Order: sequence, then C-alpha cells, then structure tokens
Amino acid sequence: MLKKAIGFLDSLNSRLDWKTVFFVLFLVALFIRFPFFFRDYVDRDESTFIIMAQSWVDGHLPYTQLWDLKPPITFLFFAGVIAVFGKSFIAIRLFGTLLVALTALFTYGMATRITTKKVGFWCAMFTVFFLSLFGSLQGVMSEHICTLFLVMALYLLLAKNGLGWHLVIGLLLGISVMSKLNMAYPILALGIYLLWAAFKGQHFWKDLQHLIWMGIGFGLLVTLTAVPYYLQGELTTWWGSIFEAPLAYSQSKFHSIAKALPVVLGTLLLLGLGIGKRLIDIKSKEIQVLLLVILGVLISFMQTGKVNGHYLIQLYPFLLILVAIAVSKLPPLKKNLQMVVGVLLVLIPMEAYLEYANVVNNKMEKGSFFNGEGIDVPNYIIENQLETKNIFFTEYHIGYWVLGETPPTKAATHPSNITRDKLFPFMDNPRTTGMEELRYIMEEIKPKTLVTRKRETIFDKKLLEFNAYIDVYLAQHYKLVKTIDRGLIYQRLE
Repeated sequence: MLKKAIGFLDSLNSRLDWKTVFFVLFLVALFIRFPFFFRDYVDRDESTFIIMAQSWVDGHLPYTQLWDLKPPITFLFFAGVIAVFGKSFIAIRLFGTLLVALTALFTYGMATRITTKKVGFWCAMFTVFFLSLFGSLQGVMSEHICTLFLVMALYLLLAKNGLGWHLVIGLLLGISVMSKLNMAYPILALGIYLLWAAFKGQHFWKDLQHLIWMGIGFGLLVTLTAVPYYLQGELTTWWGSIFEAPLAYSQSKFHSIAKALPVVLGTLLLLGLGIGKRLIDIKSKEIQVLLLVILGVLISFMQTGKVNGHYLIQLYPFLLILVAIAVSKLPPLKKNLQMVVGVLLVLIPMEAYLEYANVVNNKMEKGSFFNGEGIDVPNYIIENQLETKNIFFTEYHIGYWVLGETPPTKAATHPSNITRDKLFPFMDNPRTTGMEELRYIMEEIKPKTLVTRKRETIFDKKLLEFNAYIDVYLAQHYKLVKTIDRGLIYQRLE
C-alpha cells in the first residue's frame, strides 16, 4: 500500500501543472493542520495578532489602543479575515493553511528553475511539513505571512523580466518586511547582490532600472502603511513602534548572539558540506540568490539574539531547495531503504495524528471540538457570570477575544510585554517600567477576575521582582475560585 502510494506520487511528477501541485499541497497542508483549527492557541503570538486585529476591525489603528512589536501587515492579515468571517478560529487557521500551501507552491516554482519537477515537488511537500510541524508552527505566525511574500518575490525575480514585474517584486518585498521587520536583512543582502551583478554584467543600465523599480515598489508599500497614521497625526507612533521598538527589543539582556549560534553554525556547516562535495553549484545565479537570502536570515537571527522555533519558517523554503538538490545528486536508495523512508514519511505528521485524537476525546468528554484553557476558561467565566470588565489574563490571553473584552492596558496586550522595560518608550504609555505597569493594573485598575497558569512562576522565572510582587499580591487580595486543567481563575476579595 505504502509502496503504491509513493509510486503514484512519483508518477505524477512528469505531468504536474501548477494547479495540480497546489491542490495536492493544499490537501496535505489541510490534513496536517486541520485538527489544530480547534485549539485555543498554539503560540501566544498568534493570540496577540488576533487581539490586535480585532482592535483594528473595531476602528483603532495598531499601536494606538493596543500595542505589540510586529509591523502592521501581520495585523492586517488577521483583521481582513475577522472583518469578513467574524470571530472564527476556523477561518483564521484555514487562511493560515492557504499561506502554507502557497509558500510551498512558489517554493516548487523556484526549485523547478534549478532542478527537476520531481525534486521540486518533494521539496514543496517538505516545505508543507516544516511549516506545519515540529513546535509551534501549527498556528498562524507572522513568519508564515512574511515568508510567503518573500518566496513569491524571489520566484518572480528568477522567472520574470520587465520593469512592471520588478515593481511588483518590490511591493512583495515591502509586504514581507512590513509583516516581520527582520526580513530587511535577507532583502538587503539580495539588493547588494543584484547591484553587484549589475556592475559586473553587460546590461548595467537595464539591470539598474530593474533595481530602481524594485526600490520604488518597496518604498511605496512602506509609505502606504504610514498614510493612515499620518492622517490621524500618529506618524511618530508608526515610526517608533515599527522601526525603533524592535531594535530596542533585540538589545534585551535575555538575548545573546550565543543563543543563535547553534542554528547559524549548523546551517552554515550543512551548506558548506554541500558546496564542498559539489552537490550545490554556487556558480548558478539561482543558487547564489538562495544562499544570500539564507545568509541574510541567519544574520537577522544573530542580531535578534535568539531563535524561537517559528523563526525557522523564514529559513525552511530556501534551505529545503538546496538540500533537495544535494540529495538528488546522491546515489539512489536501495529498495529496502526506500520502504524505510516511506514509513518515515507516514510518521512525520505524528503531531497531527495525536491532535486528531485529542479533538475527538475533547468532543466526547466536553461536548465540543474546540479545546484548550483559552476557550474553557472564558466559557466557565460566562457560565458563572464572573466579572469580565478589566479582566487580566497573564496567560491564555486569547480569552480577551473569546469574551469580547480588551486587555486592561496597552502594555498588557501581550502578557510578556509588561516585563519588557525597553519597549515602554514606544508604547505612548504613562508608566515607564514594567513594575509600574503591573502595580497600576493590580492596585489602580484592580481587576475583579484574573487568569493565570498553573506553573512554578507566573512570569519568566528570571523576573524575580515581578514574581515576588504578584505572588504576594494574589495571596493578600485574591482567592482561587476554579482550576480548569492548567488554567487558574482568581477573584478579588474586596
């Protein structure tokens, strides 16, 4: 059965067109990601994007009512889905699946310009796997958004010509950066390479015109994101939140280049082996572009000083193409090893299989496919008519969206932002430190209901002052009224 399935996929390779490839990739992505449609959240960042997007749908520009570190295109993606489909986890995750399938499709397009359709197809398939599994990638992350537009831009750069296309490429690159700012590093590396290639080539003026139009497209897109803020007199908010705050965040004492080195050095070693063994042809323009983009992403990791699992989404499509090309030049596997590989392919989506079981169990036990404390805790609060005005979530903050509430302060939009003193100058916030903000929430706003998570400390264990304060304050002024799995619901005593 397994052998026939692999043979069937291989037989498709010679006659695959773009529509068929997209259909297969979307089905695979949907199968892997579907059980996570019902999860409250996979990564806390996704919850923050949803809350920020809802604020935008309600008429507030990002960074004005609520605040987070990401550029506005990320929030625009979520806001667009919410504006059309309302409060729907399924719609958001379905469009996330579409992002993954389209990224894999354009990865296939890039790969087929360098290697065979068969290699390109399997490269695209593994792109779906790596953008959907192994960590917190089943949610919809800003990296999914920015990577799609970067992959689209690179495909057009390699496949199309003409000034109009280069304007489109610039627009796509602008969308990528304004979805996640660290995309500026690979794009800068790409720009330097293209300028060098123009000087070295025989069509300098033509190539320079292409670069100029790319720059116009990029600048136009960035400028368009500033227009709404200019019209509302909030241009300094736009500049500080999008460009200055991420630089301040990267200088956090908890970030260090050393934390990024394992991924950076491991990737460079892998590429070095491929080049050294002549499995990767660095004379190819297409491969040079991929290598420079990878290098730019790695530099951005070092500048950030850490590499969360979802950061790697920005690396996978380009790295997988090179790995696939290298593997295709190795001697073919023996038949018995091919079967082993086939079994491994079936086992790769193990996280999805387990989540299907979890969804079914939740339906049987609680009567709903939707699961997680971010859903169960708000349901309990609604059923028991607990006070939700100024409710404070230190965890499971997707609960704000479920309840139709907003965080008690701008800094509390993402719970961890409260502890990041370096970000406060960019929030247009009356308080200037995290401890001031926490005291203001607890002692001035005095939320009647507070939700946290059962674990050793409420905040990061390194934040001794924050944890000491809130532990004492909860003990003196709150009582625990309900525990739902790991969710703790507190009510104020007075």
